[in-house]
Amino acid sequence: MDFWSFVELAERRLAEEFGFRHRTATRLLLTLNRASAIVTYDLEAAVHRPRGLSWAGFRLLFVTWLAGPLEPGRAAAVAGMTRAAVSNLAKSLEADGLLVRSPGERDGRTVVLSLTERGQEAMLEVFAAQNARERQWADALTDTEQDILIMLLNKLIAGRRRFDARERS
Repeated sequence: MDFWSFVELAERRLAEEFGFRHRTATRLLLTLNRASAIVTYDLEAAVHRPRGLSWAGFRLLFVTWLAGPLEPGRAAAVAGMTRAAVSNLAKSLEADGLLVRSPGERDGRTVVLSLTERGQEAMLEVFAAQNARERQWADALTDTEQDILIMLLNKLIAGRRRFDARERS
């Protein structure tokens, strides 16, 4: 059995044996989750792990690199992580010399995350490799198909407001 035969089995059994009618919704979400997992794993294995980074570590560095110095809570919200994950990652990235935690200006308890010079240089190199890999993935679609997929994914994400969707923030 492979993934696609499993999806067909799931659709059939869920409908015929258990009475669940929304077969296309199941196929859509199984496929979306599978695609996301495959791409994420590939980027981590091909780009990040060889450079000593995890996918989560890259996401935190990426957000900090592009958004500039951020408080951990803001970095967590933008990166789609928990504050605890950001706190743990920040410690290891700081030990690696890529990130620095500085006292915040609001009060004595807050900190601000920013990249070190070494972190800036690393992100230029890491993202060049990631962007090349992203292009390889995206080349499976025409430019128009890429735009349509982005539009459809944005529509799917915006649709969460119609019901009580849970998300990290």
